[in-house]
Amino acid sequence: MKIKGLRWWMIGLIMLGAVINYLTRSTLAVAAPTLLTELGISTREYSYITAAFQGAIMLQPLCGYVLDVIGLKFGFALFATAWSFVCMAHGLATNWQMLAVLRGMLGLAEGSANPAGMKAVSEWFPAKERGMAGGIFNIGASFGSMLAPPLVVWAILHYNWQSAFVITGALGLVWVAAWLLLYDAPARHRRLSAEEAQHIAAGQEQHLQGEGRPSILSILRMRNFWGIALPRFLADPAWGTLSFWVPLYLTTVRHFDLAQIAMFAWLPFLAADLGCLFGPMVVLALQRRGVRLINARRGAFTLGACMMMGVAFVGFVQSPYAAIALLSLAGFAHQTLSVTVITMSSDLFRRNEVATVAGMCGTFGNFGLLLFSLLIGGLMASVGYTPFFVSLAVLDLVAALLLWTLVREKTS
Repeated sequence: MKIKGLRWWMIGLIMLGAVINYLTRSTLAVAAPTLLTELGISTREYSYITAAFQGAIMLQPLCGYVLDVIGLKFGFALFATAWSFVCMAHGLATNWQMLAVLRGMLGLAEGSANPAGMKAVSEWFPAKERGMAGGIFNIGASFGSMLAPPLVVWAILHYNWQSAFVITGALGLVWVAAWLLLYDAPARHRRLSAEEAQHIAAGQEQHLQGEGRPSILSILRMRNFWGIALPRFLADPAWGTLSFWVPLYLTTVRHFDLAQIAMFAWLPFLAADLGCLFGPMVVLALQRRGVRLINARRGAFTLGACMMMGVAFVGFVQSPYAAIALLSLAGFAHQTLSVTVITMSSDLFRRNEVATVAGMCGTFGNFGLLLFSLLIGGLMASVGYTPFFVSLAVLDLVAALLLWTLVREKTS
């Protein structure tokens, strides 16, 4: 029996993995108002905890290299099993030092998600479909973050904050079982029809074919690597702010209680889901008007950067609901631009380099997030959140300029 569209089932499966990945990493942010109070953790110490995660997740190149060498199926299952158990172990923490160590371990394992997603996109999809496939995969990030507030608040109100980590970690183990049962590479998948295999192969760029182990030094010498790594460094702090600091912002500045956080803190991530699909749609619309693929992606990124200007006004509006609306616009805008620049690793680099490149670019993105998070933790008490919201808008505009300046399209 021929199966058409198996590639979309595969990207859906890895998207569910991303949902679990971001659900587990977002659990701490939602539990933070309760957890910090019960364990006597200060805002500055909380910034150290989040910094431990961001520092460890910068080892994404290691994750990407492992995935490129041992393969996506077993490599991603290994990392997902690790992050699931580490997440559950968060419930044993009794001080900020223990949480920092666990967050570091979690960051190392969870750094595999983005390289894994981009490797799956590059293997399973022809060039014209990679943007939408990347958008679907990135829905996992925002949907997992969106699911965290109601689920974690429910666990805290009915049980305790420790149970939230156990529940989200256990969901990861369920996904690992499904992944090992259902996923395989196109060349080995028994249910992939010859017709679909030909469709995938015919749409792959010949100059991006490659075998063997990737060379990190060679990648670092490439202009196009810096053309997508530096915009990630400038743009990714927006996602970290939404994921790690918005619940505390709503609690301390907008005076939301746990029930209100459960009601409203997921809205920016719902908007981000829509942005994951809007970005690829913009790219396709530009391509239909004769714009080449790389320029179309840069155009979508620039549109997202312009929309991100709205986040600059979050600290100036009086209504907390207007602030939520602007944060939701930020989620939509960020994922519009983020999904386009992340997908460019599969447009510009050979198949055997994609996971490594995605991991290396992720390192730059998370380094930017790390610095931004430390600045918030160190300066929030004296300057407030408003300067940081303004800077997010400026950073994305600079990122768009770098994307246009540095990236060069390869055609042969």
